[in-house]
Amino acid sequence: MQKTFKKTLLRTAVVAALCGAGVAQAATIVIQSRDPVGVGFNDPTPATPVGGNPGTTLGEQRMFVYRYVADVWEKALDSDVTITVSAGWEALTCTASSATLGSASAYNFWYGFPGGAPDTWYPQALANKLSGVNLSEGQPDPTGYNNVDIKTQFNINLGKSDCLAGSPFYLGVDGNFGTGVNFVETLLHELGHGLGFSVLSVQTSTGKRINRQGTMYTDDGLPSIWERFMFDNTQGKTWLNMTSPERQASAVNPLGLAWIGPNVVAGAGMLSATPVLSISASAPGASGLYAYGTASFGPAVSSGMNLGALASVPADSNGAGCLPFSPALTTAVTGKVAIIDRGVCGFAVKAKNAQNAGAIGVIIANNAAGAAPGLGGTDPTVVIPTVSVSQADALKLRSAITAALPYGTRTKPGLANASLGVDQSRRAGADALGRPLLYTPNPLVGGSSVSHWDVSATPNLLMEPNISPDLGLVLVPPKDLTKPLLKDLGW
Repeated sequence: MQKTFKKTLLRTAVVAALCGAGVAQAATIVIQSRDPVGVGFNDPTPATPVGGNPGTTLGEQRMFVYRYVADVWEKALDSDVTITVSAGWEALTCTASSATLGSASAYNFWYGFPGGAPDTWYPQALANKLSGVNLSEGQPDPTGYNNVDIKTQFNINLGKSDCLAGSPFYLGVDGNFGTGVNFVETLLHELGHGLGFSVLSVQTSTGKRINRQGTMYTDDGLPSIWERFMFDNTQGKTWLNMTSPERQASAVNPLGLAWIGPNVVAGAGMLSATPVLSISASAPGASGLYAYGTASFGPAVSSGMNLGALASVPADSNGAGCLPFSPALTTAVTGKVAIIDRGVCGFAVKAKNAQNAGAIGVIIANNAAGAAPGLGGTDPTVVIPTVSVSQADALKLRSAITAALPYGTRTKPGLANASLGVDQSRRAGADALGRPLLYTPNPLVGGSSVSHWDVSATPNLLMEPNISPDLGLVLVPPKDLTKPLLKDLGW
């Protein structure tokens, strides 16, 4: 007996006899548009061909990118069963400075089919591959989506004045997206979720699982195939063997949840030695190495770069660094690297205000537990280096500044100096055993936590929570770890 649940958790279906699986072949992906006339894929607005996309209307260009990305996934996967994707363009949440770009997920999940682990939820496309048949074929679907394997939606308003103004989806396929959002990489990422790069069958806010009936999250629900490869280094066990409260705690255990699947672990050597912020100070115990994140604006940073002496920017009710610096603060940061707390305004705004005050570099301190964040934003006038550190490490850096003060001279206080290097003993984005880490910030980020690689990974990976500008179309090591994870699941 097989069960299925939809993302809405409203329906259970039963399928009887199944055929055995045949020999797998390269996958076939079919895209079904659900857009009405004149909207989305059917938008007749004239468009000039761009970046290898020959479409002459906005709708044609959107579909060209969908097909282009689907072709990449077809070559990466093996399945005898056609994968069907429902695609649409909708008005998603956004403001002038932020936006939901889009989303995708498996439309049905299954357990109890031939070829799968017993009593374990699988996303439909993978369940179909393993069983050799379309498990939802012939099943009623009152939602109108025709039991597709993956449902996707993307923001039709992106780039308008009230929706991430000036940053529309770039519909070329050459990677020259400029200030736009690279739709190729965004779609490649979201289809990865729909194929199984997700722990949707677990409610991460409670740790509860979907029950056998596919109707609700419960303490005695069935595990997903994803859970057997998630190992919490604090608790010393996988999610498969945890209680609901233990899974709930693990979902907000920063840098503590590793993926132990054999294909990913075998490819994890592609991760670079951890880039570190090296602090030297004459005060005993003040020196150290700290992981850092990079910014999408300002000059590129790399190992061997000397940043300079540190200075701390105090907290402010308006947001540290969000307003022009006062004369006293300007004196404090001139010729130094300003440590500024994250929050309230954009990273580039903080860096520009520090630069205007005479700072020679900026370190953005995370304002919540977790890894050093990646710093998005654009401002071509920012010419000083900007990096980020975790909240915990920022406390240590500020302590190093204070500890160094007595170790100067009568006329010049002691300083803590920063430079950039690497720690060869650690892989960026991996635990002490070299196993890649999943994204588990505290507090929980609904829809992102656990179902992505951690942002500390270097090089950047496709399935991190943010789309980075240096991604490509290769899904295997030494470029990426997406396909190895899917292979761990059964692809």
